[in-house]
Amino acid sequence: MASENRVARLMQAHRIKARVAKIRYTNHKLQSFFDGGRNEQLGLELSGPDQVWVGDITYLKVGGIYRYLAVVMDKYSRRVVGWAFGKKKDVALTLKALNRAVHSRRPAAGLIFHTDRGIEYAALAFKARLSELGITQSMNRPGKVTDNAFIESFFHSMKSEMYHGLRYQRDHDNQAALTSYLPFYNSARLHSSLNYVSPATFEQLTQ
Repeated sequence: MASENRVARLMQAHRIKARVAKIRYTNHKLQSFFDGGRNEQLGLELSGPDQVWVGDITYLKVGGIYRYLAVVMDKYSRRVVGWAFGKKKDVALTLKALNRAVHSRRPAAGLIFHTDRGIEYAALAFKARLSELGITQSMNRPGKVTDNAFIESFFHSMKSEMYHGLRYQRDHDNQAALTSYLPFYNSARLHSSLNYVSPATFEQLTQ
């Protein structure tokens, strides 16, 4: 197997130039599917909860395999409003987390739900559910992972506090840990960005 540098030298010696194929879509619906939605939450000034939710999926190791956690968070208060833990990283998992959030919060139509551009959120079943609920879909701009920084920050904090240095050997143990941690996070964990109160307290103080 030739190294990258050797290939580059040979190409230069023989005056060979690389060409990159550009994908062109003849089907506009297909292009829309892969391009995903727009970033609808960019620059919005939030005045209360249930205006913008953010969601994502993270990996959690159980024994020698990985499981998946889908979370829905209120961007205004940083409160986790819905979550689902499962064996597969698929649209069924993200729908379960979304439906739990909707059941818990009963948001009015017009809510914006922001995620990355993964197929678990771009799937037609997920888009259809958002439309049914009157929720506007929002997605990261291409290459802009920082567009969903709030949920990424939550995953970092959660793993630091309940995963690093610990080992979960069974799904039941992991599920129990999440069932304990997430209510603590919402009602007791202090946030510097919320003037050092918990998400639940912040919502109470600002309503």
